[in-house]
Amino acid sequence: MTLRGRKVPTSTTDQRLLDSSGPTDWVHTDPWRVMRIQSEFVEGFGTLSELGPAVSVFGSARILPGHPVYDLSVAVGEALVTAGYAVITGGGPGTMEGANLGAAQAGGTSVGLGIELPFEAGLNPHVNLGINFRYFFARKTMFVKYSQGFIVLPGGYGTLDELFEAVTLVQTGKVTNFPIVLMGTDFWSPLLQWLRDVLVSEGTIAEGDLDLLHLTDDPAEAVRIVREART
Repeated sequence: MTLRGRKVPTSTTDQRLLDSSGPTDWVHTDPWRVMRIQSEFVEGFGTLSELGPAVSVFGSARILPGHPVYDLSVAVGEALVTAGYAVITGGGPGTMEGANLGAAQAGGTSVGLGIELPFEAGLNPHVNLGINFRYFFARKTMFVKYSQGFIVLPGGYGTLDELFEAVTLVQTGKVTNFPIVLMGTDFWSPLLQWLRDVLVSEGTIAEGDLDLLHLTDDPAEAVRIVREART
């Protein structure tokens, strides 16, 4: 950075560092946020680098225990661990909790990548390896970098965000051999039909782009799709 004329500061960096009487708002400015962002990447990479094969499971935070989709998420977590995968979720309640529960009950690694939100606090009790993030983009990087595929249960905006970001990364070649499985034919079929009827018809996606998404109700089949895509 070059500073000339009126842009030259009237005090030195060392002076500002050692002067405790000045304002403290500098710790909240954007350049220093870079350090906080960097720390989240370092923490995530350091924690997950030796995780081994893993699959991320996404779904609604609002689905309660006893709901069929919650039970499905538990079964997905168990099936993944039985197949030799760690299970990564967003660490919250609902289907995330269910997948973590299934993974923990099966004796596997149950990972939670939490996010600072006003309506979700902390990680669910079935996470045995967890990290909390402030920044969505740092957290999203961990989901993709350390997963061998995504299994997506019924969910809302957050689930759709993760789903379409993953599809975009595959479609554009940013990630390869990355299977995406949609669990719940009744829930996801209308969306797939809309993609076919509108996006394919308008030419905004290709017919083959629909093949990037796999639809099933069977946890065993979901695991099989992930495994076969990685061979």
